[in-house]
Amino acid sequence: MNSFRSNIEKKEINEMPVAAFEGRIITIDTPEATDKAMKALSGERIVGIDTETRPSFRKGVQHKVSLIQLSTADTCFLIRLNRTGMPDSLITFLEESDIVKVGISLHDDYQSLCKRRHFKAGGFLDLQNIVAGYGIEEKSLQKIFAIIFGKKISKNQQLTNWENDVLTDKQKLYAATDAWACIEIYNRLKNNKHI
Repeated sequence: MNSFRSNIEKKEINEMPVAAFEGRIITIDTPEATDKAMKALSGERIVGIDTETRPSFRKGVQHKVSLIQLSTADTCFLIRLNRTGMPDSLITFLEESDIVKVGISLHDDYQSLCKRRHFKAGGFLDLQNIVAGYGIEEKSLQKIFAIIFGKKISKNQQLTNWENDVLTDKQKLYAATDAWACIEIYNRLKNNKHI
């Protein structure tokens, strides 16, 4: 088993070259387009997953999850849940245990998604539960990615409005990169030791 260093400082990450998703990013804002995306993903074995929620800067105000990102190695679907809702095809995909959905803090994502529509998670695999077996003590996606790849994932779009009429190119790239990075981490760890 190859083990990685356990921790990394923010200062060191800031010096690293930036990594970003380079594949196709497809923004989805209708239930019909969601159905097509789920059909496209139905043959996949592993999909990166992440969500974004419009930030609230007022105490006691919480927004529902705005976006779910589902990424393969070369295509990322950004499904705008504030427009599409949670269509049956998406629920079926999220409950499908034969497709591994790999992410970070998936319990939080699951809770947020269930506030839109309840479902039973199938095939969810949280990287935070795996990395400790490789000697990594960090829990954030940015730090885990930096330890494994020596590259930085930008977080500067995190607190932007995910319910804007049109998502900016920077928002899209940020969202896609987070979901894609989960697959990259999973594949690298799998090559080091059987997950």
